[in-house]
Amino acid sequence: MVEAVGGGVTSFGVGDRVFGYNEGEFGAHAEYLAVPQGGAVATMPDALTFEEAAPATEGAHYALAFLRVARVRAGQDVLVHGATGAIGSAAVQLLKHHGVTVTAVCDTARVELVKGLGADRVVDYSVQDFTEDEQRYDAVFDAVGKSTFGRCRRLLKPGGLYLSSELGPGWQNVLLPLVTPLFRGRKVKFPIPRQSQEIVRHIGELIEAGGFRPVIDRRYPLERIPDAYRYVETGQKTGGVVITVVPPN
Repeated sequence: MVEAVGGGVTSFGVGDRVFGYNEGEFGAHAEYLAVPQGGAVATMPDALTFEEAAPATEGAHYALAFLRVARVRAGQDVLVHGATGAIGSAAVQLLKHHGVTVTAVCDTARVELVKGLGADRVVDYSVQDFTEDEQRYDAVFDAVGKSTFGRCRRLLKPGGLYLSSELGPGWQNVLLPLVTPLFRGRKVKFPIPRQSQEIVRHIGELIEAGGFRPVIDRRYPLERIPDAYRYVETGQKTGGVVITVVPPN
């Protein structure tokens, strides 16, 4: 919620319910943050709570970068590896919203969750190696950066795309997009997300349209920030982890 505005601010007023994303220099967790009125911040959808709004933009803006770079279309087949993380769970929902047929990769405990997000098919990686799947895809999105183009290449249709949320071994996911276009066939692209007010507004519109809802795993009070980090670092979280800030009396 907006607590104060500068003299030249006209887009927002005190008391406005806002949400957004702020990535840049590392700092600290705090109750208040100063942002420019033209930054990646927008008015929250009415039906959204603050706890739902907080994790709504981080994973979704990465997932939207994937959709933009891959140029996926309705009727195409896409595999999402890491479908239960903040990025992957957003990608599954947004792909379905765009009419894409989605195969999601997750573990046994989260199969039903992923089906609930809209996945048409689920591959349980604790039962089978997803890279040995017999189906072929227009795009494979590694939303956790734990695989490689070399391992996933056989999953791609001719001309298919491999994209990852991470740089990969030896920064290969940055280098391969420069090399693979020189050859006919399967390619690598590296989606770089944009931070803008337009993106945040678009995410709000998707939420209002029922095309996306952030998945929340756990909630920690601000004073338990170390516990939240320890849990996230286990690599076992589902969706996002929210830090709750109790307003002063």
